[in-house]
Amino acid sequence: MQYSISDLEQLSGIQSHTIRMWEQRYHALVPHRSAGNTRYYDDKQLLRLLNIVSISQQGLKISKICALTDDAIHQLIEQDIQATVSKNQQYEFYISKLLKHGIAFNEAVFSQLLNQCFVKYDVANSYQFIIYPLLVRLGLMWRKDSICAAQEHFLTHIIRQKLYVAIENLPITESNKTWLLFLPQEEDHEMGLLYANYALRKHLQKVIYLGPRVPLESVDQVFEVNKIDHILIFMTQTNSVANAQNYIDLLSNKYPKTLIHLAGNEKLIINLKLPFNISWFKSIEQFEIQIQSTNLC
Repeated sequence: MQYSISDLEQLSGIQSHTIRMWEQRYHALVPHRSAGNTRYYDDKQLLRLLNIVSISQQGLKISKICALTDDAIHQLIEQDIQATVSKNQQYEFYISKLLKHGIAFNEAVFSQLLNQCFVKYDVANSYQFIIYPLLVRLGLMWRKDSICAAQEHFLTHIIRQKLYVAIENLPITESNKTWLLFLPQEEDHEMGLLYANYALRKHLQKVIYLGPRVPLESVDQVFEVNKIDHILIFMTQTNSVANAQNYIDLLSNKYPKTLIHLAGNEKLIINLKLPFNISWFKSIEQFEIQIQSTNLC
């Protein structure tokens, strides 16, 4: 696939002029040239940029990272992959097996294993200790170029279907507190939001679920006819801090009487200045505590 430098900016959260500076100073990327002499980038260049950004957030200088070969970068990613191995042997058994059969496109076995997890550990524990670590490892493997996009889409599609079924099996409740769940317009990684939908309904909360890529005009329409007590959004893309800050400031000003909760990319969110009515769920455990406290109100 071909990408412009604007595409790279959107996908990496790094501004175009910074990408060009890294190219000129450190030879971070080497753009291709079209027949009309237009600069463009390919999938390999995109992966390299995403890896440079991720490693830099761990404290290593850009100049040193850009000097690394692709093999050296892959070795650093492999260390991150090893860090996802669960200390619980039973959880790791399912993570490894799901990964094995998922990347082999074996839907029958993958689906059966997920069903076993839900029965053995319930949906909440399965998501926290098996599915979420699996998704983290999957993302790292994609960055290492160990799997292709089709394999990632295949696994996440089945997991998403399972969560839809689990949600469908829960009763629709009329709680005195209403949660509005959606993703900003540039966000389409829905998995965390889907699990939040399940967990809230499991705890008998009323949920209005809008899903991914929601413009704020649609959110306004919900507020016109509903009293919203809580908003939950995820920021998972590697967006720029400035863009993310502008977005949450806008949310805070538009809905000052609503408690707004933020989750997702820690390396992005940690750099934001959260307005008075916005809190950050740093973990699934924090989210569960908030649900329980809401039930007591």
